Amino acid sequence: MAPVTSLSDSVQQRLASALSATLPEAADADPLLRRSDRADFQANGILALAKKAKANPRELAARVVERVETGDLFKEVEVSGPGFLNITVTDEAITRNLAARAADPEGRLGVPYADAPGTTVIDYAQPNVAKEMHVGHLRSAVIGDSVVKLLEFTGETVVRRHHIGDWGTQFGMLIQYLDEHPHELDHKASEVTGEEAMSNLDRLYKAARQLFDSDEEFKTRSRLRVVDLQAGDPHTLAVWQKFVDESKIYFFSVFEKLDMDIRDADIIGESGYNDMLAETCRLLEESGVAVRSEGALCVFFDDIKGPDGNPVPLIVQKSDGGYGYAATDLSAIRDRVFNLKAHSLLYVVDARQALHFRMVFDTARRAGWLNEDVKAAQLAFGTVLGKDGKPFKTREGETVRLVDLLDEAIERASAVVREKAQDLSEEEIAERGAQVGIGAVKYADLSTSASRDYKFDLDQMVSLNGDTSVYLQYAFARIRSILRKAGEARPAAHPELELTAPERALGLHLDQFAETVAEAASEYAPHKLTAYLYQLASLYTSFYDKCPVLKAETPEQVENRLFLCEVTARTLHEGMALLGIRTPERL
Repeated sequence: MAPVTSLSDSVQQRLASALSATLPEAADADPLLRRSDRADFQANGILALAKKAKANPRELAARVVERVETGDLFKEVEVSGPGFLNITVTDEAITRNLAARAADPEGRLGVPYADAPGTTVIDYAQPNVAKEMHVGHLRSAVIGDSVVKLLEFTGETVVRRHHIGDWGTQFGMLIQYLDEHPHELDHKASEVTGEEAMSNLDRLYKAARQLFDSDEEFKTRSRLRVVDLQAGDPHTLAVWQKFVDESKIYFFSVFEKLDMDIRDADIIGESGYNDMLAETCRLLEESGVAVRSEGALCVFFDDIKGPDGNPVPLIVQKSDGGYGYAATDLSAIRDRVFNLKAHSLLYVVDARQALHFRMVFDTARRAGWLNEDVKAAQLAFGTVLGKDGKPFKTREGETVRLVDLLDEAIERASAVVREKAQDLSEEEIAERGAQVGIGAVKYADLSTSASRDYKFDLDQMVSLNGDTSVYLQYAFARIRSILRKAGEARPAAHPELELTAPERALGLHLDQFAETVAEAASEYAPHKLTAYLYQLASLYTSFYDKCPVLKAETPEQVENRLFLCEVTARTLHEGMALLGIRTPERL
């Protein structure tokens, strides 16, 4: 089945035909169509065309109206103001369009695939080995996961990459300690929870740190162990691998709580690019992109200077021969472009690293690894703030553990579900509480433009009122309840019926789902989808309040309103899934 042409696209095409018939030189002109509160749509493009053709805009608009094929699509086209066109579509066109969307055999609601999908490598959810995940890891994970889902839904091939921090000098201390205390990470039980794994790592880290700070001989042994690690000594690598494996038990438990699918094959840490670092440096130096400065291999930029006016370089290799983050990031770009054949590289990383990535991308462009056909972008995200508007910390000023935050969200949500639940068992309340709580956290994050900071306010997040995922989940559950109560009546589209104002508003908004998804995917902007879904739930609430469904006046009207309910539920379900949020059937 071909994708469903949206009403706005159909209107646009008819207007464009009328424009070119009226003014042949305007063959490719854009009618500049948008939704309007005066009619269903308003076209503003005639003003600019009239100016160009030195014509009276109202007269030109009137001539265009005469050329418009009305037929089954347009109910009314009228000239307004200085030369705008106000367009009202027929009720029949709205219902037929939704019927075509509902009939989509792929279950995509008629949403088309992108015209020219490519391959995107997206780097997100980047925890550090042997370290607790904190609230700062939340945004990268949640935003990245939604962008992955949006891109895949539009037909893009997406390669996920979790660039974990699994390398560096601190591992010398940890490896040496574990080598001297070999049973510190042993598991007594066959199954170990993520919390236990993190507890083991935390305990070992603190013990190793204490010894490192107090024992000079241990400190020396630890530093030598870093050399062994970087040289690829098999025994040292085997001990290092224990830290990685233990950390993954913990990572996977947190991602499972976040209801996110993280696959082991997608986790390629800093260590994964070790074998490429020397060659990356050689290529940059031989091409003249990087130069030696005081023994270090550096890339300089004309427009990046420090407060003293001196250039701030990107250091690819330190003067002692060690490699910086830049060498790893540039090697990762080479891998993603030449091995994974990516057309787009996307990095979901804290805005504070913007300068680093700007320098890395510029270096890769100079080296020819990025070009017109291969682009890289940082999807920079802002800071999570507390209710006081300051960076989110515990009362003691510590960074908030991500697990604690998620557990509290689930607890709060479970209380809301329990209060509203009429026929749910304790097991169902616990399951729904997790779905509502995690959904609330994700939605609060995604409903803010990624680049902006946002306040973490659990009371607001689990509220049944306002722009929250709970409001959307309850709207979905309410629709499912109505559909269950329908008995013999079945959802069916009746294009011959007149629609009330709330039905029209709901139908026209449902039609915008496809273009909203396309826009959110192409701009890496999940917040555009959350805004659409919130408005959809609000329009549904208005429809539900003003238009009896099961007690409508005729059997046909009952079926048509059930049909509107069903398409709304499917759109809410699909849209929320693209945000990584569950829609329980009962709440």
